[in-house]
Amino acid sequence: MDGTLIDTEPYWMAAETELVEAHGGTWRHEDALALIGSELLSSAEVLRARGVDLPAEQIVDFLIDRVADEVRREVPWQPGAFELLTDLADAGVPCALVTMSYRRLADVLVAAAPAGVFGAVVAGDDVTHGKPHPEAYLTAARQLGVDVRTCVAVEDSPTGIASALASQARTIGVETMLPVAPEPGLSRVTSLADLGVGDLARIAHGSVLDLIGPARPAG
Repeated sequence: MDGTLIDTEPYWMAAETELVEAHGGTWRHEDALALIGSELLSSAEVLRARGVDLPAEQIVDFLIDRVADEVRREVPWQPGAFELLTDLADAGVPCALVTMSYRRLADVLVAAAPAGVFGAVVAGDDVTHGKPHPEAYLTAARQLGVDVRTCVAVEDSPTGIASALASQARTIGVETMLPVAPEPGLSRVTSLADLGVGDLARIAHGSVLDLIGPARPAG
């Protein structure tokens, strides 16, 4: 969700900065980048280590509330995201939203997405092990009633990509805010606007799409 479908990373970064600075600390852009894709309680512990003198759960609540307020005002869709979701819904492709954000924020996105596109939602507060553990993707495939090895996962962070690959889903890395390093079997694009339903079908059947580095032959 965050960074892949909607451009919320600036919202998370602003909330983190506000919280750290309110407790007398300094939060750099590089610090914020290191948390992209992380499980929220883990991120909260990083903020606590930087001087935020609050329980981890309270830190998480603060961050989610700040970001959810911004998304309710205006959903910052990534280029091509809404259109791709619409095409998937029209084609009847089962889709799940898999995010380490908590459900109350995920629900804001689901309400703004094309009607009926998400047949399952797995949020950070629904799983025992956050990304990079594969639990979230395995849970989503189970809820959709499909074999995860037939799924295509779309991610934008190293943590999320590691989670998707560990689940054995075919995986696409979208290079939005962080570089996506080449890995065997990993498809890479710079934008969801580069993807169509046909591309996802080919990747699901074993092809590898690389629009960032040198083109790879289909696997």
